[in-house]
Amino acid sequence: MATYGLKIFAGNSNPELAQRICDLLEIPLGRALVSTFSDGEIRVEIGENVRGADIFVVQSGAQPVNDHLMELLVMIDAFKRASARRITAVIPYYSYARQDRKNKPRVPITARLVADLITRVGAQRILTMDLHAGQIQGFFDIPVDNLYASPILLPYIREHFDNELVIVSPDAGGVPRARAYARRLKAGLALIDKRRVNVNEAEALNIIGEVNNKTAIVLDDMVDTAGTLLEATKTLLEKGAKEVHACVTHAVLSGPAVNRIENSSLASLVVTDSLPLGAQAAHCQNIKVVASSRLFAEAIKNIHNEDSISSLFEIQH
Repeated sequence: MATYGLKIFAGNSNPELAQRICDLLEIPLGRALVSTFSDGEIRVEIGENVRGADIFVVQSGAQPVNDHLMELLVMIDAFKRASARRITAVIPYYSYARQDRKNKPRVPITARLVADLITRVGAQRILTMDLHAGQIQGFFDIPVDNLYASPILLPYIREHFDNELVIVSPDAGGVPRARAYARRLKAGLALIDKRRVNVNEAEALNIIGEVNNKTAIVLDDMVDTAGTLLEATKTLLEKGAKEVHACVTHAVLSGPAVNRIENSSLASLVVTDSLPLGAQAAHCQNIKVVASSRLFAEAIKNIHNEDSISSLFEIQH
């Protein structure tokens, strides 16, 4: 057991998730003022002694993304200057992850830039979930624990769907994840062959795999404007799928996403609470939320106690 105290603090991106984590660990959420000055600059004041403490800062990449990223950086700096013993950035949804390589001339690798900022400011460990690309862990020179949402999404799928399932990957990059789900569920596997025609816009071209007369579950790490997801839904139904559902870890749901989902043929969208839902999404009957707080609480407890977190990657149901 670690001899220094465990303290959890939250920025403004997802304080509800941080509070649920604290409730499970039976500790109070740390006191901190995170606001802005009149000109919009981030203002942070830590409201309790953190000298020698094991600090976990819960801050997801929710909208407005840049404000919440800056909050995280300023909070880490405040804890470092207050002599915290260790600072772990708990980032359920790691923003800027889609810009993880140079896929055309004269573009940045912003996922690496954000990693450098978080590391240089003083974070000593990262805890996140379902990174958009696993290789982003290599952008950090500090330990990164990338949790999987499968221990909470798989039990949901087993409980709510019948045996005639096919797990669908929306692109080639998601095939390993979809294959792992299909194997555990003893379900079929399909791949959508698509061409991206613009940012946040893709055209589904073909379905590789058998989906006729089956319940299709599209599996992805995030849903943003929902254009790609709904194009996939349309194509799957055209190919004979009985109905189409989606299980997605991070519900970004920007722009017209919620309106599109409400007016689509998608039967349901299952997401985690790594990002808070806006008011419109929270009232959308098609969107279901499963809690990730227990997964993060267990990970935080094990990291604090210097125990392995490998057991958190095992499916219990």
